Amino acid sequence: MELDRYVSELQMQLAAAAEHGDAGARAAAEQLNAAMDAAVRLMLLGVLSDVSTEITQQIAPASVDVVLRGREPHLVVSRADAPEPAAPAEPRDAAANPADAVDDTTVTSRTTLRLPDRLKARAEQAAAAEGVSVNSWFVRAIAAALEHDARPAAAARKVRAGDRFTGWAR
Repeated sequence: MELDRYVSELQMQLAAAAEHGDAGARAAAEQLNAAMDAAVRLMLLGVLSDVSTEITQQIAPASVDVVLRGREPHLVVSRADAPEPAAPAEPRDAAANPADAVDDTTVTSRTTLRLPDRLKARAEQAAAAEGVSVNSWFVRAIAAALEHDARPAAAARKVRAGDRFTGWAR
């Protein structure tokens, strides 16, 4: 989806409105036109994201994601696969795979994350390799990292009989 036409249309409308004003109004419109490209793009991405979320809620278990390729957003539709016959449920150990412990039914929050282009590209490749959206991949990676951080702290507190410590303490 090309956002340039929407940004250009808004800039033309602002310039046309300023034509009826004095020189100060025209100068202000020119300055605003130069500065609003990024702001308008961000606003349009927010609208697309909100729309894709609403559509996803209506067509669940399928989903619609907004993916950025360069500066342009693309809508990615993931269709729900035909359900397979249910196998007997096995008890899941959340500690075995912390990413599985993430509850997808909880209330979500929006976060803006700025990444270097090379890191973003690697994250997109990893998500594509797993067949999930970049957002889902980030949620799993963050959940796994937080679980990983919690384990060493708990393990460090355990002292076994026969352990020796040297050094000094205050």
